Amino acid sequence: MKKIKTRDRILETSLLLFNAVGEPNVTTLLISDELEISPGNLYYHFKSKGDIVEEIFEHYEEEMLDLLAVPDDVEISLDQQSFFLHLLFETVARYRFLYQDLVNVLSRYEKLQSRFRRILKKKTEAFRTICGSLQRQGMMSITASQLSALCEQLTLTACYWSSFDSLSHLDNRDSGDPGRGVYQMMHLLLPYLGQDEQEQVCLMSQDYL
Repeated sequence: MKKIKTRDRILETSLLLFNAVGEPNVTTLLISDELEISPGNLYYHFKSKGDIVEEIFEHYEEEMLDLLAVPDDVEISLDQQSFFLHLLFETVARYRFLYQDLVNVLSRYEKLQSRFRRILKKKTEAFRTICGSLQRQGMMSITASQLSALCEQLTLTACYWSSFDSLSHLDNRDSGDPGRGVYQMMHLLLPYLGQDEQEQVCLMSQDYL
């Protein structure tokens, strides 16, 4: 079995702690205690908690931008759209500490602000691309103004669902259900779909409850 490098163990453990108790409540001492390494050993790899947060954000950014690179000229089925939302919420859940305390995290780490705004923009563009594909295939009927509002609402839901969901279980941040987020996102599309597509989405969305 390949041995995990100490640097990778620090990142993995930090992410688990950030998600479990919130990034502001995690110190480098807590991370080193959890790993059973000396603070000096951790400092050898990362000079501060901020350096750890930034590297974790880089992994998140890479995963999210790769997911959001939806080709403009591809015909997207409702199954593919559902799978896209599934992967999106899985990624959000994996880095949920960012979303559950978004404003405060970005306030403390200013260098991440413009990068996160870029990701938000890419999310909106991806939703617009998916809806455009559904329109071209005759599965969706929507005006330009409705489309803009819908894509913004989808972006808002994707961004803040984790925070909303955590309100029902503040004592256990790990008990969130990203599937319910997918369900809500799919139902935002319903009013603009044809009757057959509405029935298909209603059936598909039940798998996420």
